[in-house]
Amino acid sequence: MHISTPLTDDAVARLHAGDSVLITGTIYVGRDAAHKRLVEALQAGRPLPFDVTGQIIYYMGPSPAKPGRPIGSAGPTTSYRMDAYTPAMLQAGLKGMIGKGNRSQAVREAIKKHRAVYFASVGGAAALIAQSVQASEVVAYPELGAEAVLRLQVVDFPAIVINDIYGGDAYEAGKAAYRREAAQ
Repeated sequence: MHISTPLTDDAVARLHAGDSVLITGTIYVGRDAAHKRLVEALQAGRPLPFDVTGQIIYYMGPSPAKPGRPIGSAGPTTSYRMDAYTPAMLQAGLKGMIGKGNRSQAVREAIKKHRAVYFASVGGAAALIAQSVQASEVVAYPELGAEAVLRLQVVDFPAIVINDIYGGDAYEAGKAAYRREAAQ
């Protein structure tokens, strides 16, 4: 399924745990240090360095770009490190996150409450994923180096819906199916 950013409530409502998607548009990159600063800004009532409304944040640590490319390897990082910050980001209007690994119960509840979605990107496929990135620029916190907030322009960025607004969890569904097969 092809989707475009920014995400709308209608687009998010069409997504279900286990769906494969190709994302085209703008996505932002941010990890722990950036999330800490973003949430501190929200808590202090300061404006964020970019409008998160309808946006997707990719939990990624980029590698340096090779000549002629906008980015080096672009693989996901473990998402639970952002769990403490995610409910506040969703409340601020964020609609999607991309990473790898499970999310906490609090994040899954916030996803339902704020009508958002959590996607997984395949770890170990960083070079392949980078091929979908057409442009990259630092938009906030350049002093954080690899943890700075980036704005990426992507075409057909591959991801899988893990957590949807209906409480679906592709990881849990996969484990349940495996348990059923193993029991037979």
